[in-house]
Amino acid sequence: MLDKKDEQGSAKLNSRKRRRESSGSNGSAEEVIAKVSRSSFGLREPAPFSDEIEVDYSKPYVRVTMEEAKKGTPGDRPVRVYADGIFDLFHSGHARALMQAKNLFPNTYLIVGVCSDELTHNFKGFTVMNENERYDAVQHCRYVDEVVRNAPWTLTPEFLTEHRIDFVAHDDIPYSSAGSDDVYKHIKEAGMFAPTQRTEGISTSDIITRIVRDYDVYARRNLQRGYTAKELNVSFINEKKYHLQERVDKVKKKVKDVEEKSKEFVQKVEEKSIDLIQKWEEKSREFIGNFLEMFGPEGALKHMLKEGKGRMLQAISPKQSPSNSPTRERSPSPSFRWPFSGKTSPPSSPANLSGKTDLLKSLTPLSLMLANVLRCSKELSEKGLWVCLFSLLKMGLLEICYHCDP
Repeated sequence: MLDKKDEQGSAKLNSRKRRRESSGSNGSAEEVIAKVSRSSFGLREPAPFSDEIEVDYSKPYVRVTMEEAKKGTPGDRPVRVYADGIFDLFHSGHARALMQAKNLFPNTYLIVGVCSDELTHNFKGFTVMNENERYDAVQHCRYVDEVVRNAPWTLTPEFLTEHRIDFVAHDDIPYSSAGSDDVYKHIKEAGMFAPTQRTEGISTSDIITRIVRDYDVYARRNLQRGYTAKELNVSFINEKKYHLQERVDKVKKKVKDVEEKSKEFVQKVEEKSIDLIQKWEEKSREFIGNFLEMFGPEGALKHMLKEGKGRMLQAISPKQSPSNSPTRERSPSPSFRWPFSGKTSPPSSPANLSGKTDLLKSLTPLSLMLANVLRCSKELSEKGLWVCLFSLLKMGLLEICYHCDP
Protein backbone atom coordinates (compact mmCIF):
# COMPACT_ATOMS: atom_id res chain seq x y z
CA MET A 1 0.00 0.00 0.00
CA LEU A 2 2.83 2.37 0.89
CA ASP A 3 4.72 1.38 -2.27
CA LYS A 4 1.72 2.31 -4.43
CA LYS A 5 1.49 5.72 -2.78
CA ASP A 6 5.21 6.29 -3.30
CA GLU A 7 4.83 5.41 -7.01
CA GLN A 8 1.92 7.84 -7.36
CA GLY A 9 3.88 10.62 -5.63
CA SER A 10 6.94 10.08 -7.84
CA ALA A 11 4.77 10.06 -10.96
CA LYS A 12 3.28 13.43 -10.01
CA LEU A 13 6.74 14.86 -9.33
CA ASN A 14 8.00 13.61 -12.73
CA SER A 15 4.98 15.11 -14.51
CA ARG A 16 5.64 18.49 -12.86
CA LYS A 17 9.32 18.22 -13.83
CA ARG A 18 8.37 17.57 -17.48
CA ARG A 19 6.06 20.60 -17.44
CA ARG A 20 8.91 22.80 -16.18
CA GLU A 21 11.28 21.50 -18.85
CA SER A 22 8.74 21.95 -21.66
CA SER A 23 7.83 25.52 -20.58
CA GLY A 24 9.68 28.32 -22.36
CA SER A 25 9.86 28.05 -26.15
CA ASN A 26 13.30 29.64 -26.64
CA GLY A 27 15.02 28.14 -23.62
CA SER A 28 14.06 30.97 -21.29
CA ALA A 29 14.32 30.72 -17.53
CA GLU A 30 10.55 30.76 -17.07
CA GLU A 31 9.35 27.91 -14.83
CA VAL A 32 5.64 27.33 -14.47
CA ILE A 33 4.95 24.76 -11.74
CA ALA A 34 1.58 23.12 -12.23
CA LYS A 35 -0.54 23.02 -9.10
CA VAL A 36 -1.53 19.59 -7.82
CA SER A 37 -4.91 18.99 -6.21
CA ARG A 38 -4.85 18.75 -2.43
CA SER A 39 -4.72 15.14 -1.24
CA SER A 40 -3.75 13.18 1.87
CA PHE A 41 -0.76 10.89 1.62
CA GLY A 42 -1.04 9.73 5.26
CA LEU A 43 -3.19 7.05 6.80
CA ARG A 44 -6.89 7.78 7.07
CA GLU A 45 -7.40 5.81 10.31
CA PRO A 46 -5.51 5.60 13.60
CA ALA A 47 -2.88 2.94 14.09
CA PRO A 48 -4.22 -0.38 15.46
CA PHE A 49 -3.30 -1.90 18.80
CA SER A 50 -1.00 -4.90 18.79
CA ASP A 51 -3.55 -7.14 20.52
CA GLU A 52 -6.01 -6.45 17.70
CA ILE A 53 -3.70 -7.68 14.91
CA GLU A 54 -3.50 -11.28 13.81
CA VAL A 55 0.11 -12.48 13.62
CA ASP A 56 1.16 -15.45 11.53
CA TYR A 57 3.47 -17.31 13.87
CA SER A 58 3.97 -20.12 11.37
CA LYS A 59 6.70 -18.14 9.71
CA PRO A 60 9.96 -18.21 11.62
CA TYR A 61 11.21 -14.96 13.10
CA VAL A 62 14.69 -14.08 11.82
CA ARG A 63 16.18 -10.72 12.71
CA VAL A 64 17.75 -8.60 10.00
CA THR A 65 21.16 -7.07 10.50
CA MET A 66 21.92 -3.35 10.45
CA GLU A 67 23.56 -3.62 7.02
CA GLU A 68 20.59 -5.46 5.54
CA ALA A 69 18.17 -2.93 7.04
CA LYS A 70 20.10 0.04 5.63
CA LYS A 71 20.29 -1.53 2.16
CA GLY A 72 16.54 -2.12 2.13
CA THR A 73 14.44 -5.18 2.68
CA PRO A 74 11.70 -6.67 0.48
CA GLY A 75 8.29 -5.07 0.60
CA ASP A 76 6.72 -8.01 2.43
CA ARG A 77 9.48 -7.96 5.05
CA PRO A 78 9.81 -4.46 6.56
CA VAL A 79 12.28 -3.70 9.31
CA ARG A 80 10.31 -3.78 12.57
CA VAL A 81 11.45 -0.91 14.80
CA TYR A 82 10.20 -0.48 18.38
CA ALA A 83 10.06 2.80 20.30
CA ASP A 84 8.56 3.17 23.76
CA GLY A 85 7.76 6.01 26.14
CA ILE A 86 5.21 7.70 28.41
CA PHE A 87 4.03 10.26 25.83
CA ASP A 88 2.29 12.44 28.41
CA LEU A 89 1.02 15.74 26.95
CA PHE A 90 1.96 14.51 23.48
CA HIS A 91 3.96 17.30 21.80
CA SER A 92 6.21 17.96 18.81
CA GLY A 93 9.25 16.45 20.55
CA HIS A 94 7.47 13.10 20.71
CA ALA A 95 6.35 13.36 17.08
CA ARG A 96 9.87 14.19 15.89
CA ALA A 97 11.34 11.22 17.76
CA LEU A 98 8.81 8.88 16.15
CA MET A 99 9.50 10.45 12.74
CA GLN A 100 13.20 9.72 13.12
CA ALA A 101 12.44 6.14 14.12
CA LYS A 102 10.18 5.74 11.08
CA ASN A 103 12.90 7.04 8.75
CA LEU A 104 15.78 4.98 10.11
CA PHE A 105 15.57 2.53 7.19
CA PRO A 106 14.03 2.58 3.71
CA ASN A 107 11.31 0.06 4.64
CA THR A 108 10.31 0.51 8.27
CA TYR A 109 7.35 -0.77 10.30
CA LEU A 110 7.15 1.31 13.49
CA ILE A 111 5.78 -0.22 16.69
CA VAL A 112 5.27 2.16 19.63
CA GLY A 113 4.87 0.97 23.20
CA VAL A 114 3.07 3.12 25.77
CA CYS A 115 3.47 2.39 29.48
CA SER A 116 0.43 2.13 31.73
CA ASP A 117 -0.46 4.49 34.54
CA GLU A 118 0.56 1.97 37.20
CA LEU A 119 4.10 1.53 35.87
CA THR A 120 4.54 5.23 35.18
CA HIS A 121 3.37 6.33 38.63
CA ASN A 122 5.66 3.78 40.29
CA PHE A 123 8.84 4.49 38.33
CA LYS A 124 8.53 8.08 37.09
CA GLY A 125 5.66 9.99 38.67
CA PHE A 126 2.15 11.19 38.10
CA THR A 127 0.95 12.05 34.63
CA VAL A 128 -1.41 14.74 33.42
CA MET A 129 -3.11 12.44 30.92
CA ASN A 130 -4.35 8.99 31.82
CA GLU A 131 -3.24 5.92 29.92
CA ASN A 132 -6.24 5.82 27.56
CA GLU A 133 -5.66 9.44 26.55
CA ARG A 134 -1.98 8.71 25.94
CA TYR A 135 -2.78 5.61 23.88
CA ASP A 136 -5.18 7.62 21.76
CA ALA A 137 -2.67 10.43 21.22
CA VAL A 138 0.01 8.01 19.95
CA GLN A 139 -2.52 6.18 17.76
CA HIS A 140 -3.18 9.38 15.81
CA CYS A 141 0.47 10.10 15.00
CA ARG A 142 1.01 9.61 11.27
CA TYR A 143 4.36 7.79 11.68
CA VAL A 144 2.99 5.02 13.90
CA ASP A 145 1.97 1.66 12.41
CA GLU A 146 1.13 -0.24 15.60
CA VAL A 147 0.61 0.61 19.28
CA VAL A 148 1.43 -1.66 22.22
CA ARG A 149 -0.65 -0.96 25.31
CA ASN A 150 0.75 -1.56 28.79
CA ALA A 151 4.30 -1.77 27.46
CA PRO A 152 6.99 -3.12 29.83
CA TRP A 153 9.37 -0.76 31.59
CA THR A 154 12.36 -2.98 30.77
CA LEU A 155 12.44 -4.89 27.51
CA THR A 156 12.81 -8.63 27.87
CA PRO A 157 13.88 -11.17 25.20
CA GLU A 158 10.41 -12.71 25.36
CA PHE A 159 8.78 -9.36 24.56
CA LEU A 160 11.17 -8.76 21.66
CA THR A 161 10.44 -12.22 20.25
CA GLU A 162 6.69 -11.91 20.71
CA HIS A 163 6.50 -8.69 18.70
CA ARG A 164 9.30 -9.76 16.30
CA ILE A 165 11.30 -6.59 16.91
CA ASP A 166 14.47 -6.01 14.88
CA PHE A 167 15.68 -2.73 16.42
CA VAL A 168 14.83 -0.46 19.36
CA ALA A 169 14.88 3.31 18.73
CA HIS A 170 15.57 5.83 21.50
CA ASP A 171 17.88 8.77 22.18
CA ASP A 172 21.43 7.77 23.10
CA ILE A 173 21.39 9.40 26.56
CA PRO A 174 21.52 6.71 29.30
CA TYR A 175 18.08 6.29 30.89
CA SER A 176 18.54 5.40 34.55
CA SER A 177 15.48 3.87 36.18
CA ALA A 178 14.24 0.79 38.05
CA GLY A 179 17.59 0.29 39.79
CA SER A 180 19.58 0.38 36.52
CA ASP A 181 21.98 2.95 35.18
CA ASP A 182 20.60 2.42 31.68
CA VAL A 183 17.50 0.37 30.91
CA TYR A 184 18.66 0.03 27.28
CA LYS A 185 22.12 -1.28 28.14
CA HIS A 186 21.40 -4.90 27.18
CA ILE A 187 19.75 -3.72 23.93
CA LYS A 188 22.89 -1.78 22.99
CA GLU A 189 25.08 -4.77 23.79
CA ALA A 190 22.94 -6.97 21.55
CA GLY A 191 23.40 -4.57 18.59
CA MET A 192 19.68 -3.84 18.39
CA PHE A 193 19.83 -0.17 19.41
CA ALA A 194 19.14 2.57 16.81
CA PRO A 195 19.80 6.06 18.27
CA THR A 196 17.61 9.10 17.61
CA GLN A 197 18.03 12.76 18.57
CA ARG A 198 16.09 14.67 21.22
CA THR A 199 14.33 17.91 20.32
CA GLU A 200 15.76 20.69 22.46
CA GLY A 201 13.48 23.21 24.15
CA ILE A 202 10.38 21.04 24.35
CA SER A 203 9.46 18.28 26.77
CA THR A 204 6.59 17.27 29.04
CA SER A 205 8.50 18.53 32.09
CA ASP A 206 9.07 21.91 30.40
CA ILE A 207 5.34 22.29 29.64
CA ILE A 208 4.37 21.44 33.23
CA THR A 209 7.00 23.91 34.49
CA ARG A 210 5.43 26.69 32.42
CA ILE A 211 1.99 25.94 33.85
CA VAL A 212 3.23 25.83 37.45
CA ARG A 213 5.27 29.02 37.00
CA ASP A 214 2.30 30.95 35.59
CA TYR A 215 -0.32 29.23 37.73
CA ASP A 216 -2.23 32.44 38.53
CA VAL A 217 -2.48 33.35 34.86
CA TYR A 218 -3.92 29.97 33.85
CA ALA A 219 -6.23 29.86 36.89
CA ARG A 220 -7.69 33.24 35.90
CA ARG A 221 -7.89 32.05 32.29
CA ASN A 222 -10.00 29.02 33.19
CA LEU A 223 -12.19 31.02 35.57
CA GLN A 224 -13.00 33.34 32.68
CA ARG A 225 -13.92 30.34 30.55
CA GLY A 226 -16.55 29.10 32.98
CA TYR A 227 -14.68 26.69 35.24
CA THR A 228 -15.63 26.88 38.90
CA ALA A 229 -13.22 27.51 41.75
CA LYS A 230 -13.98 24.02 43.07
CA GLU A 231 -13.00 22.41 39.75
CA LEU A 232 -9.74 24.38 39.75
CA ASN A 233 -9.11 23.67 43.46
CA VAL A 234 -8.97 27.42 44.12
CA SER A 235 -9.88 28.85 47.53
CA PHE A 236 -12.62 31.44 48.01
CA ILE A 237 -10.10 34.21 48.76
CA ASN A 238 -7.99 33.42 45.70
CA GLU A 239 -11.10 33.36 43.55
CA LYS A 240 -12.04 36.87 44.66
CA LYS A 241 -8.45 37.99 44.19
CA TYR A 242 -8.42 36.67 40.61
CA HIS A 243 -11.72 38.41 39.82
CA LEU A 244 -10.34 41.68 41.24
CA GLN A 245 -7.16 41.32 39.20
CA GLU A 246 -9.25 40.70 36.13
CA ARG A 247 -11.21 43.92 36.69
CA VAL A 248 -8.01 45.89 37.29
CA ASP A 249 -6.55 44.51 34.07
CA LYS A 250 -9.68 45.54 32.16
CA VAL A 251 -9.42 49.08 33.56
CA LYS A 252 -5.73 49.23 32.64
CA LYS A 253 -6.56 48.07 29.15
CA LYS A 254 -9.24 50.75 28.78
CA VAL A 255 -6.83 53.43 30.02
CA LYS A 256 -4.21 52.21 27.59
CA ASP A 257 -6.72 52.28 24.72
CA VAL A 258 -7.75 55.84 25.66
CA GLU A 259 -4.11 56.93 25.77
CA GLU A 260 -3.45 55.45 22.36
CA LYS A 261 -6.57 57.08 20.91
CA SER A 262 -5.64 60.43 22.48
CA LYS A 263 -2.17 60.19 21.00
CA GLU A 264 -3.66 59.50 17.60
CA PHE A 265 -6.05 62.46 18.01
CA VAL A 266 -3.23 64.83 19.03
CA GLN A 267 -1.17 63.65 16.10
CA LYS A 268 -4.04 64.28 13.69
CA VAL A 269 -4.62 67.77 15.18
CA GLU A 270 -0.93 68.58 14.77
CA GLU A 271 -0.98 67.45 11.17
CA LYS A 272 -4.09 69.51 10.43
CA SER A 273 -2.68 72.57 12.20
CA ILE A 274 0.50 72.33 10.14
CA ASP A 275 -1.61 72.12 6.97
CA LEU A 276 -3.66 75.16 8.04
CA ILE A 277 -0.55 77.19 8.82
CA GLN A 278 0.92 76.33 5.44
CA LYS A 279 -2.32 77.34 3.72
CA TRP A 280 -2.44 80.60 5.69
CA GLU A 281 1.14 81.38 4.70
CA GLU A 282 0.36 80.73 1.04
CA LYS A 283 -2.78 82.90 1.19
CA SER A 284 -0.93 85.69 3.01
CA ARG A 285 1.81 85.71 0.37
CA GLU A 286 -0.82 85.84 -2.34
CA PHE A 287 -2.67 88.70 -0.60
CA ILE A 288 0.53 90.70 -0.06
CA GLY A 289 1.50 90.19 -3.69
CA ASN A 290 -1.88 91.39 -4.91
CA PHE A 291 -1.74 94.38 -2.55
CA LEU A 292 1.70 95.40 -3.80
CA GLU A 293 0.60 95.04 -7.38
CA MET A 294 -2.26 97.43 -6.67
CA PHE A 295 -0.75 99.91 -4.20
CA GLY A 296 3.02 99.43 -4.51
CA PRO A 297 5.53 102.01 -5.79
CA GLU A 298 4.94 100.80 -9.31
CA GLY A 299 1.41 99.58 -8.75
CA ALA A 300 -1.64 99.87 -10.90
CA LEU A 301 -3.16 102.64 -8.75
CA LYS A 302 -0.16 104.92 -9.26
CA HIS A 303 -0.38 104.51 -13.02
CA MET A 304 -4.10 105.24 -12.90
CA LEU A 305 -3.48 108.41 -10.88
CA LYS A 306 -0.81 109.59 -13.28
CA GLU A 307 -3.04 109.03 -16.27
CA GLY A 308 -5.96 110.80 -14.56
CA LYS A 309 -3.79 113.74 -13.55
CA GLY A 310 -2.53 114.15 -17.09
CA ARG A 311 -6.04 114.13 -18.48
CA MET A 312 -7.16 116.69 -15.91
CA LEU A 313 -4.27 119.00 -16.78
CA GLN A 314 -5.10 118.75 -20.46
CA ALA A 315 -8.74 119.49 -19.76
CA ILE A 316 -8.23 122.55 -17.55
CA SER A 317 -5.16 124.09 -19.22
CA PRO A 318 -6.04 127.41 -21.07
CA LYS A 319 -5.50 127.47 -24.75
CA GLN A 320 -2.57 129.58 -25.89
CA SER A 321 -3.66 132.81 -27.62
CA PRO A 322 -2.22 133.78 -30.99
CA SER A 323 1.10 135.66 -31.01
CA ASN A 324 -0.47 138.90 -32.34
CA SER A 325 -3.09 139.08 -29.61
CA PRO A 326 -2.34 141.25 -26.62
CA THR A 327 -0.90 139.40 -23.66
CA ARG A 328 -2.77 139.29 -20.39
CA GLU A 329 -1.09 139.31 -17.09
CA ARG A 330 -1.83 136.32 -14.74
CA SER A 331 -3.37 137.16 -11.47
CA PRO A 332 -0.91 136.59 -8.61
CA SER A 333 -3.53 134.60 -6.76
CA PRO A 334 -6.30 132.36 -8.02
CA SER A 335 -9.72 133.92 -8.24
CA PHE A 336 -11.50 130.60 -7.44
CA ARG A 337 -12.95 130.52 -3.94
CA TRP A 338 -14.48 127.67 -1.95
CA PRO A 339 -18.19 127.95 -1.28
CA PHE A 340 -17.58 128.16 2.47
CA SER A 341 -14.98 130.92 2.17
CA GLY A 342 -15.58 134.17 4.14
CA LYS A 343 -14.88 136.54 1.27
CA THR A 344 -17.48 137.21 -1.37
CA SER A 345 -16.51 137.24 -5.01
CA PRO A 346 -17.39 140.24 -7.20
CA PRO A 347 -20.46 140.09 -9.43
CA SER A 348 -20.00 137.73 -12.25
CA SER A 349 -19.53 139.19 -15.64
CA PRO A 350 -20.27 137.34 -18.87
CA ALA A 351 -16.55 136.53 -19.16
CA ASN A 352 -16.48 135.11 -15.65
CA LEU A 353 -19.58 133.03 -16.34
CA SER A 354 -17.98 131.51 -19.41
CA GLY A 355 -14.82 130.67 -17.35
CA LYS A 356 -16.92 128.93 -14.68
CA THR A 357 -18.73 126.97 -17.37
CA ASP A 358 -15.36 125.79 -18.69
CA LEU A 359 -14.39 124.89 -15.10
CA LEU A 360 -17.48 122.71 -14.64
CA LYS A 361 -16.80 121.02 -17.96
CA SER A 362 -13.26 120.31 -16.87
CA LEU A 363 -14.57 118.56 -13.71
CA THR A 364 -16.16 115.84 -15.81
CA PRO A 365 -12.86 113.93 -16.41
CA LEU A 366 -12.18 114.15 -12.67
CA SER A 367 -15.52 112.52 -11.83
CA LEU A 368 -14.83 109.80 -14.38
CA MET A 369 -11.45 109.09 -12.82
CA LEU A 370 -13.07 108.91 -9.35
CA ALA A 371 -15.64 106.44 -10.66
CA ASN A 372 -12.82 104.26 -12.07
CA VAL A 373 -11.10 104.32 -8.69
CA LEU A 374 -14.32 103.27 -6.97
CA ARG A 375 -14.81 100.42 -9.42
CA CYS A 376 -11.22 99.16 -9.12
CA SER A 377 -11.02 99.34 -5.32
CA LYS A 378 -13.62 96.80 -4.20
CA GLU A 379 -11.04 94.96 -2.07
CA LEU A 380 -9.95 98.14 -0.23
CA SER A 381 -11.02 98.88 3.29
CA GLU A 382 -13.33 101.82 3.91
CA LYS A 383 -10.58 103.90 5.51
CA GLY A 384 -8.13 103.34 2.67
CA LEU A 385 -10.78 104.18 0.10
CA TRP A 386 -11.57 107.52 1.70
CA VAL A 387 -7.88 108.41 2.02
CA CYS A 388 -7.38 107.66 -1.65
CA LEU A 389 -10.40 109.73 -2.71
CA PHE A 390 -9.39 112.66 -0.51
CA SER A 391 -5.90 112.70 -2.04
CA LEU A 392 -7.37 112.65 -5.53
CA LEU A 393 -9.78 115.49 -4.79
CA LYS A 394 -7.13 117.59 -3.15
CA MET A 395 -4.67 117.18 -5.99
CA GLY A 396 -7.27 117.68 -8.70
CA LEU A 397 -8.99 120.73 -7.18
CA LEU A 398 -5.70 122.48 -6.49
CA GLU A 399 -4.75 122.03 -10.11
CA ILE A 400 -8.13 123.40 -11.14
CA CYS A 401 -7.79 126.44 -8.87
CA TYR A 402 -4.31 127.11 -10.10
CA HIS A 403 -5.18 127.08 -13.77
CA CYS A 404 -8.44 129.01 -13.57
CA ASP A 405 -8.57 132.61 -14.77
CA PRO A 406 -9.52 135.43 -12.34
